Amino acid sequence: MNASVEPSPEAIAARQREVVQALTTVLPPHCLLYRDEDTAPYECDGLAAYRQLPLAVVLPETELQVRRVLQTCHRLDVPVVPRGAGTGLSGGAMPLRDGIVLSLARLNKIINIDPYARTATLQPGVRNLAISEAAAPYGLYYAPDPSSQIACTIGGNVAENAGGVHCLKYGLTVHNVLRVRAITMEGDLVEFGSLGPDCAGLDLLAVLIGSEGMFAVVTEVTVRLLPKPQMAQVIMASFDDVVKGGAAAAAIIAVGIVPAGLDMMDQLATHAVEEFVQAGYDLKAQAILLCESDGTPDEVADEIERMTAVLHAHGATRIQISRSETERLKFWSGHKNAFAAAGRISPDYYCMDGTVPRRAIGPLLARIAEMEKQYGLRCMNVFHAGDGNMRSLILFDGNDPDEWRRAEAFGAQMLETCVGLDGTITGEHGVGIEKTDAMCVQFCAEERDALLAVKRAFDPPGLLNPGKDIPTRARCAEYGKMRGHQGLLPHPELPRR
Repeated sequence: MNASVEPSPEAIAARQREVVQALTTVLPPHCLLYRDEDTAPYECDGLAAYRQLPLAVVLPETELQVRRVLQTCHRLDVPVVPRGAGTGLSGGAMPLRDGIVLSLARLNKIINIDPYARTATLQPGVRNLAISEAAAPYGLYYAPDPSSQIACTIGGNVAENAGGVHCLKYGLTVHNVLRVRAITMEGDLVEFGSLGPDCAGLDLLAVLIGSEGMFAVVTEVTVRLLPKPQMAQVIMASFDDVVKGGAAAAAIIAVGIVPAGLDMMDQLATHAVEEFVQAGYDLKAQAILLCESDGTPDEVADEIERMTAVLHAHGATRIQISRSETERLKFWSGHKNAFAAAGRISPDYYCMDGTVPRRAIGPLLARIAEMEKQYGLRCMNVFHAGDGNMRSLILFDGNDPDEWRRAEAFGAQMLETCVGLDGTITGEHGVGIEKTDAMCVQFCAEERDALLAVKRAFDPPGLLNPGKDIPTRARCAEYGKMRGHQGLLPHPELPRR
């Protein structure tokens, strides 16, 4: 179909019949959904402000079925949107009206746990938390732990390069995946990475991770497992100013300490979650910093003492140290449940995850406070202070079109501010459809052309998750006209990082 011309309902219906008929030859009936009431649950991911019904949803149960679906769609020139658990927050799994959704939810087997090599081999539909649960009898666990780990899948984590509370010390998905097996749009089976310490050729594994389903469809992942620490403790420090809290987080890293977790919540966030989790947060504090240490008892004791000294030196008004594993988990519970708690104080929220250098956390928070006044909207900040990865939840009412417009403008300016502070527009949520325009700010035209060239190398027909992540020159030109001088960085002709 010509993307520039809106197809008629009759044309869509005819196309749907053609695609469904072809897919019935490669899938059993229970693996194919095409009625509106059946496909409605797949009309969006966690970015629920944008919705679209696809032509059909396929739920293959084997790698061979995935391959045949892709070959069929390639032959018919049908766009394919791969989907994990649908917990993504940037619209990466947003369907296309003339395409299908390829759900990997039924490929959910743990193929192998190797306690000697400390690896786990999994199908893409295995939940993040299920990996650590399966590895626990061997004293092992999988380190990346996004807040949605109870539901999100390893395939989705690979697509978005997910992180989590402990990514500061143990790395993102890209640092914990050893090998990926995937299928291209043409139906070719390919493997990236190796179970050995190194492999010949270019490191295409790192290119695939974070590609948001635009290069190939993941069917198998091998991850690195780590020994569970002997002990972990958390410091919960209060500050009477968010900028002081941000400076304290940067100071901890500056003295040579790399905590297992270093996260921060502002006062609006702590008030939102305390009634829900009852973690004993200091509700008078303007910001709370959570600093976790793990390792042997001696290592933890030493690190806790050193971090406490840094926190006092940078203006902490109250310090609590977890006295048990139960209390440690309670301290973290508010951070883990912040998104859910936002629903208690606002009909809707718009989550930004721009990232800045640690030294810029304070200035960014100060600018966000100014934007709250500018747009007349509240913003709840919950973020990974250790690596500057923000979780700014702009609160608004989606039933008010003007509030949604202001929320979008607020988010766009926030991302542009992150780039202006030598940061980036996303830390782990991905670009999807949400931040495609912001890519025009972070990358110059030549850089975007290079990204598109990589996309074409993996997916020549451009059928895998088209329209996501990488904007065209024309789109960036239109965005520049819309934003004008109000949000874009000065001197747009200069290359951006």
